[in-house]
Amino acid sequence: MVSSLRKFAPRREHKERGQLSNRKHLGHLEKHKDYVLRAKDYKEKQRVLKRLRERAATRNPDEFYFNMERSQVKDGVHVEDRRTALTAEVQRLMDTQDVTYVKMQRDINRRKIERLQSEVHLADTPQGSHNGPRHTVFVEDESQVREFRPAEHFNTLPEFVHRKHNRPTLETLDQHDIARPATGTLKRSMRVREERLQELKDRLEREEQLKRAESEMLLRRSLKEKGDKKRVGKDRLGLAIYKWKAERKK
Repeated sequence: MVSSLRKFAPRREHKERGQLSNRKHLGHLEKHKDYVLRAKDYKEKQRVLKRLRERAATRNPDEFYFNMERSQVKDGVHVEDRRTALTAEVQRLMDTQDVTYVKMQRDINRRKIERLQSEVHLADTPQGSHNGPRHTVFVEDESQVREFRPAEHFNTLPEFVHRKHNRPTLETLDQHDIARPATGTLKRSMRVREERLQELKDRLEREEQLKRAESEMLLRRSLKEKGDKKRVGKDRLGLAIYKWKAERKK
């Protein structure tokens, strides 16, 4: 009776000391539980190495199995194609989940593109960018090119030269009280506009890549289905185009 209750009696907790303050530069002080984990890991690795050495010593040099054709060694690490071990149903399920993820990413990217298009006036492209429309001025010779002054040509102030919309003339500025943008504010707004346009350009490129990936995934999933098919050509992206034989559905 007493022996059975002994384990429920309060016992003193034996704590191990921590690292001394003058030795903290040496790092964490290893405790007994840390040593136990490290020793178990070391013994397990030694056991695996011993088993591998035995297999290497007793191996048959003429041994061959077909999995050797699907496996390879990269940077000294044995790599095996995991998808070969999966059934057709599991692979179809994984492909469906991949297509669903790509569709979700396309929806997110499309909403961000719409938001950026609403924030940025597409007709107003910043200076030095060739992604949008440009105002071309024709002159007679090279001397006029060197002497060309955009503010004089457009009859406006230098602060409004880079605008492609709402560019007031000097007469309009004299007749109406229009606040001139400060130099710092103008530079800041132009920098923000350039960042928005660059992000919009990247988003459009990502949309094209996701669209291509989605079509390729759908094609691969369709190729795994039953039915007679043949390759009829390539699209503008270089992807193969297949045509399925029409079948009568009951």
